[in-house]
Order: sequence, then C-alpha cells, then structure tokens
Amino acid sequence: QVQLVESGGGLVQAGGSLRLSCAASGSIFSINAMDWYRQAPGKQRELVAAIASGGSINYADSVKGRFTISRDNAKNTVYLQMNSLKPEDTAEYYCHAEVATYYSGTIQTYTYWGQGTQVTVSS
Repeated sequence: QVQLVESGGGLVQAGGSLRLSCAASGSIFSINAMDWYRQAPGKQRELVAAIASGGSINYADSVKGRFTISRDNAKNTVYLQMNSLKPEDTAEYYCHAEVATYYSGTIQTYTYWGQGTQVTVSS
C-alpha cells in the first residue's frame, strides 16, 4: 500500500505565495509521474502541473509563469511553488502519483491520490 500526504495549504492574500508538498510512503519500487490537480467548488478537477520521473514538466496554461513543480526522488516528494496567487486559484489541491509497488512478489503499477489540501486566496 502507498500513501500520499500533502501539506502546505492555507489562506493567503492575492499576490502572495504558498508551497505545497506531497510525500509518498509505503511499498514503493519507483515513482513515475507525480502531478498536482485542483478542484474548485462546482468545477471539475483539473490538472495543474505534472512532472515525469525523467524531469519533463507540463503546466496548465492558467498557472504558467506563476507555479513551479519540482520533485525530490530521494525523498519521494513532489512540490508545488505557487507565486502571484489569484483568487481564481482557490481550490482543493490534490497530489497524484503513478507508483510501481511491490504486490504479491511482483511489481505492479497503480495510481494514488492524496487527501487534498485547501488553498484559499483572498482578494
């Protein structure tokens, strides 16, 4: 079993910054992609940023130039540095990872979600 635990959310004024962290733990052989998603009330969950094991990165157009995703493979942790925050960034932010894990003597790949962390940006 693998767990993803997020931290770093909170309340911030527009123009401010927050840094989210997501640490993976459990029976991990390797981690492929690690992503951040967000879901605002009444809206669908959307991809914010993704980083592959090799380091390639993708961002949603709405956060390009303001958010930076990074990962520490030794710590099985992904980060999201969020600068110049806007009220429209207000949402529950979720970590998502594709993890190769030990299962019944073999290595199998599953996807996991964290529990979410709330980010609220006031105007």
